[in-house]
Amino acid sequence: MTLRLKINLIVGALTVLFAASVVGLQLRSLRESVHEEVLTANRVAAQLLNRTAWRYAAQGTPAMLAFLQGVGRVRSNDIELFDAGGHSLYRSPPSPYKAGHSAPDWFSALIAPPPSSQSIDFPDGRLVIAADASRAAVDAWDYMCWLAGGAAVLLLVLNALVFWLVGRTTRPFGQIVQALLQVQAGRFDVSLPPLAGTEAGAIGLAFNHMVRDLDAHIETERRAVRAEMQLSDSRELTRWIEQHVEQERLLIARELHDELGQSVTAIRSMALSIAQRVGTVDQQAEQAARLIADESSRLYDAMHGIIPRLTPLVLDNFGLADALNDLVERTRRLQPGVQIELQIDLGAASLPAELALTLYRAAQEGITNALRHGQARHLQLSLTTRPGHVCLTLQDDGQGLAPDWQRRTGHYGLRWLGERAEALGGRLDVEPCSPHGVLLRLCAPLENE
Repeated sequence: MTLRLKINLIVGALTVLFAASVVGLQLRSLRESVHEEVLTANRVAAQLLNRTAWRYAAQGTPAMLAFLQGVGRVRSNDIELFDAGGHSLYRSPPSPYKAGHSAPDWFSALIAPPPSSQSIDFPDGRLVIAADASRAAVDAWDYMCWLAGGAAVLLLVLNALVFWLVGRTTRPFGQIVQALLQVQAGRFDVSLPPLAGTEAGAIGLAFNHMVRDLDAHIETERRAVRAEMQLSDSRELTRWIEQHVEQERLLIARELHDELGQSVTAIRSMALSIAQRVGTVDQQAEQAARLIADESSRLYDAMHGIIPRLTPLVLDNFGLADALNDLVERTRRLQPGVQIELQIDLGAASLPAELALTLYRAAQEGITNALRHGQARHLQLSLTTRPGHVCLTLQDDGQGLAPDWQRRTGHYGLRWLGERAEALGGRLDVEPCSPHGVLLRLCAPLENE
């Protein structure tokens, strides 16, 4: 049901109620008026006839009949003469007022007073004056018909006027509904013109603001989705590149260990052999050979120092626990004044290769930063598991972090670790610890649990 029809029905119902109230009040007024008129006329007629009829009654019944015939009908009363035996001798003629027209019985019963009659007894007869409300009821009926007809016409005219005015007033709301349907269909370039009426104009302005804001929000959402897709693609590309870089590092480390390592070892062995053979013959050649052997040894040590930085071969061969032990031992040898405490509790957990490499890189990056930037002298490294997660924690007693360290350029290793942790569904936290130092924590879920 439309708003226009609802308003029209409400106004129509109120109009009908008002008209019914007016008709009811008028009907009550007419009923009281008819009652008063008919009963008063009956009493007046009875009093007049009572005074006059006795003179004619004394002259006999013929004189009474002649008198009554001369009187005819007295207003709204029926006059009837009876003899001593109760036989009707005379009855007043019907009223010529609106002859042949009468009110409905139900209306007459509603508006007419109760039957009323006055009786005058004579020695040889009786005169009865009965109230007759039929003509008053006809007048009342005609008036009520006119009143009801006028109310019906007024109702029709008023409802037609209200229907037109409401349609004119609610026309802007139809435009608003159409605009809302277009927005629902996905069009966000809809704009309402200035609408007539204070409320409709305010709704139109609010609608236009809403559509503009909605369009802006949707465009922002689209850009965010595109950016998220690009970021996801970038992360996938970064992950693919990292995997290939790790593979290349592994290949280079194996080449250094297998090929170059054997060659350097062979060069050192040959140099020592030459030094032994020419030691008594040519001292300069012996010194040169021993110099080659020493340089080969230093080259071998440097190569073995590079290999763990490229890729931890111990990790592939023996696992994360042994790789961390190897990392700690090498750090202790290179930094004799540094104390490193290592605690490993993996239980029966089996770590995927990518997760193990990420945890190892986190320990490696954390130790390097603590020694190089924080000047730490004491480090605590722990690797533990809990239900569904594995955590690596490194705490040092170094100088700590600068307040704006996250806004500074650099720290690419930590950013790389953070991205790797997010790719694995984990999280990297780097925060200062009391009284000084840095706490690095990397936690990631275990898929097997």
